[in-house]
Amino acid sequence: MKKVKGGITAVTGFFASGLHCGIKLKKQPDLALIYSDVPSTAAGVFTANQFQSAPLKVTQRHLSKKHQLQAVVINSGNANAFTGTKGLRDANAMAAETARSLHLKNDRVGVSSTGVISAPLPLEKILLNISDAVRHLSPKGSRAAAQAIMTTDTQIKETAYQTKINNKVITVGGIAKGSGMIHPNMATMLCFLSTDIRIPYNILQKALHQAVETSFNSISVDGCMSPNDMVLCMANGKKSVGPLQGSGPLFRKFSALLQKVCTDLAQKIVRDGEGATKFVELRVQGAPSSQWAKKVGTAVALSPLVKTAFFGEDANWGRILSAVGNCGLKISEKQVDISFGGMPLVKNGTTNPRISEKKINQYLKGKNIVITLDLHTGKGKWVIWTCDFSYDYVRINASYRT
Repeated sequence: MKKVKGGITAVTGFFASGLHCGIKLKKQPDLALIYSDVPSTAAGVFTANQFQSAPLKVTQRHLSKKHQLQAVVINSGNANAFTGTKGLRDANAMAAETARSLHLKNDRVGVSSTGVISAPLPLEKILLNISDAVRHLSPKGSRAAAQAIMTTDTQIKETAYQTKINNKVITVGGIAKGSGMIHPNMATMLCFLSTDIRIPYNILQKALHQAVETSFNSISVDGCMSPNDMVLCMANGKKSVGPLQGSGPLFRKFSALLQKVCTDLAQKIVRDGEGATKFVELRVQGAPSSQWAKKVGTAVALSPLVKTAFFGEDANWGRILSAVGNCGLKISEKQVDISFGGMPLVKNGTTNPRISEKKINQYLKGKNIVITLDLHTGKGKWVIWTCDFSYDYVRINASYRT
């Protein structure tokens, strides 16, 4: 695989734009548009939160008709969530105005919103600027769109990779946003992906589901899930690599490319976690199954005590062991080993006298931390990415609306 520039518009035939429509103060970009010059096969994965926002409902309805999209319109600064029938009307109006401006059918447009929950959407500001977003569409517009979907993000999140499949260069690109309310089964995050491969909907959906499970569903910032989260992938079909089945070498190669892009974007979200100072990779191995390994890793990643210890650069491994003991797995603490950066501080559930805790604390002063938990109960393994809890996390969320 080769990393390339261009984000979501690295794929030929995709265009994007981002501009200020007036939802945010200080002229910050808050309206993004993604467009394919041909109808694209589209697949999506959506939040597990049962209270889904109006844009998600509209987008899922449009996808269910022919599994095709040609454009996605996104606003930031306002989530259009818990806004009742008005919210649904507003989401439909965003799709309709985008469709009119691009000469498309309404159901070829996906809609997404992110920002403050429960506030009425300033619809007129959006509708007045959609035509400008169309005029600004560019084959180099990925960065502008990625900036326009940010909320508490401090970093633009875009990436693209290429690989050869049956002698055809296939590209997958994407943009994402997310910083807080991040937890497996989707979080306050949006991700939009593009690819040029020709692929049936059911195969694309399978590949996307697999990629999301080991990327966006394997990250946690604060254990909260939003009503707005979605991952959409559009495939314009400009490159045919031959019949694609739901298994076999062609599928595996494309799935690996898609997973690489999703993992890159997921890690960018964790690194930009609200107030985060540490990027933590939790490797769980020796579990009874991969499902148990993920459950154990998630329990550790969710623990406020563990996360604050990371911020304090304290090798307080007892908190990690306590989190493992609380996740429901029948296991003895004597079966658990814990390593920090490859240094086995805990053996059989107790401190390893051969390893200096002072040396571990020095390791924890770095920005990138790797923790390995070996449960010695099977062959299951999983990787979870998380971050620490700092003072800034409380400050950002305490004053989010004010």
